[in-house]
Amino acid sequence: MMNNLLIMPILIPLFAGMMLILFKQHILLQRALSVIALILTGASAAALIRRIETEGIQTLQLGGWQAPYGISLVADMFSVLLVLTASIVAIGCLLFAFRTIGRERESNYFYPLVLFLITGVNGSFLTGDLFNLYVFFELLLIASYVLVSLGGTKIQLREAMTYVIINVISSSFFLVAIGYLYSMAGTLNLAHLSLRVEEAGQDGLLTAAALLLLMVLAIKAGLFLFYWLPGAYSAPPAAAAALFAALLTKVGIYAIIRIFTLVFVHHPQITHMAIGILAALTMLLGGLGASGYWDIKKILTYNVIIGAGFILAGLAAFSLEGLAGSVYYLIHDMISKALVFLIGGTMIHLTGTSDLKNMSGLIRTHPVLGWIFFTAAMALAGIPPLSGFLGKVYIIAGTFESGSYWLGGIGLFASMMILYSVLKIFMNAFWGETVLSKEEEKGTTKGLMLPIVAFAAFTVILGAGAEWFFPYAEMAAKGLLNPDLYIDAVFAGNPVP
Repeated sequence: MMNNLLIMPILIPLFAGMMLILFKQHILLQRALSVIALILTGASAAALIRRIETEGIQTLQLGGWQAPYGISLVADMFSVLLVLTASIVAIGCLLFAFRTIGRERESNYFYPLVLFLITGVNGSFLTGDLFNLYVFFELLLIASYVLVSLGGTKIQLREAMTYVIINVISSSFFLVAIGYLYSMAGTLNLAHLSLRVEEAGQDGLLTAAALLLLMVLAIKAGLFLFYWLPGAYSAPPAAAAALFAALLTKVGIYAIIRIFTLVFVHHPQITHMAIGILAALTMLLGGLGASGYWDIKKILTYNVIIGAGFILAGLAAFSLEGLAGSVYYLIHDMISKALVFLIGGTMIHLTGTSDLKNMSGLIRTHPVLGWIFFTAAMALAGIPPLSGFLGKVYIIAGTFESGSYWLGGIGLFASMMILYSVLKIFMNAFWGETVLSKEEEKGTTKGLMLPIVAFAAFTVILGAGAEWFFPYAEMAAKGLLNPDLYIDAVFAGNPVP
């Protein structure tokens, strides 16, 4: 079904970002237009969700070229839920940035870069073509390279080097994997690729290409080989770090879920077992990192890593329960990671340090901030009735149902490590003797609480209102487990070459 609404989440931030470049010194105008662009992007995603509910998967063949010859955009419930969540997260991070990012960064294209990043994120979610997935990945990565180093502090430049080198190497392997697949299947359209792989029977060479693709996407998703992530996400200011934590690894996770539910589904005993092992190792190593550090930034970035492993445990289970849990937990994780990064940034803004050993007693001077952090911590640990609970229950149930008790057990153990690491922040930073009085604090919470309160409300609503929201995650999971729906929507009744 042709639908021009489908390209709006890509075009709106792209054109808004290009326009803002022309208004480098007009900061207030940049702020206003960037938020308006993101609201319109979110509104177009919400409209797509309504249309998918009533009419099914929406597709757009750019230039009128029929698939698989042209560029396909495909919106199913899974991809559009993520586009909507990304827009909500980006609006909150921008509101936080207004007070914290600093005039110098604002006048050096911070807002256009954020909009280009969102263009890449949304394009990755909506593309129906493997090569264009690579193109959109590169767009968001180039924007993120500049955002990591924007401001030019010593730590930013050091971590930016590692971040760029790792991603350039993984992107080159991405192209190698795409080349292998094209040489074997003769197509890069995901729906067509799915049919070609099915015809070929996913032999040894195709499985090898699938595992190479998995390795590349796993690096980008922060799985197992996550060496680059803790430093890169700790270096930029809080607003940019929150945006990274909420969105960047999620694009890699989305790509893994899409490709391994649509294209490579014929030997799950190899591919999905590899995903399960990666998820388990990621949860364990991320949990050890989160438990071992006393630096707020490091603890929170290792929690991003644990979350990535947890979401893909549901994919490894490859059942309706596991995948529905993964989709729901993915949406929760985007919002709650943005929330804890913004709170962590506020704590550092107030105290001038990220070392927990030099903080104490913030609950007396900032009780609202303290209790919101406690709420966010409970949501991350999966305590009912908050947003993390239902996703975790379904993921664990999915792993048990598929017989992967070891994976479910590691998931439960990782949840305990999440709880320990976030409570360590809460007990050390907020309780105890008050070290700084209000007058001695390095900054203020003025103007910072709105996005924090809004994200906290979302985590509560997602948990308490699960009967309204979970059916959407279940619809997304059913679509993922029935790839024929995706393929039929792309080819729209036309003969398949």
